[in-house]
Amino acid sequence: MVCVLILAAAAGAVAAFLILRIWVVLRSRDFTPRESLSILVVAGSGGHTTEILRLLGSLSNAYSPRHYVIADTDEMSANKINSFELDRADRDPSNMYTKYYIHRIPRSREVRQSWPSTVFTTLHSMWLSFPLIHQVKPDLVLCNGPGTCVPICVSALLLGILGIKKVIIVYVESICRVETLSLSGKILFHLSDYFIVQWPALKEKYPKSVYLGRIV
Repeated sequence: MVCVLILAAAAGAVAAFLILRIWVVLRSRDFTPRESLSILVVAGSGGHTTEILRLLGSLSNAYSPRHYVIADTDEMSANKINSFELDRADRDPSNMYTKYYIHRIPRSREVRQSWPSTVFTTLHSMWLSFPLIHQVKPDLVLCNGPGTCVPICVSALLLGILGIKKVIIVYVESICRVETLSLSGKILFHLSDYFIVQWPALKEKYPKSVYLGRIV
């Protein structure tokens, strides 16, 4: 009986520590200014990649190196990213020496995949996402809604919880979302450091979000 009480007390202490650590990581937004920021961008198939590349086009070369994460079966996004980087280098020769990398992880959910099986594929994706995040250790994660961004953002948050590095998570809800958040948005609204919406109706529903008008 005493052993059970000791184990219960220890488990409670660990749980309390983790909750406190998560609270500290989510509340902390201190960031030391620097000349360049390593950025990790999560791209999704179709419109998600198009929107995120438009947003990246307005960012300076200070956001480098750039790491892109796509689903392992998403060749379309890989082609768009390569074209975007080549065009960027052509327009500005100084970009020619800016490094970018494309990383691949399994999809969290395939089209028409059943929801129960999504739990297992998401866990598998997260299992492979954390080593990637730990290797890259980006200063900033930027995403806009593809399912792949959930395991990446959770892994980035875990990096801070473990005391390895605080990663700033910026989520930009898709321009297509006028009155309701996407499933990824509903999850990451509570985990991101900055949650940006592009329609005033969403700002009214989610006062803690940041409304900057249409940015893509």
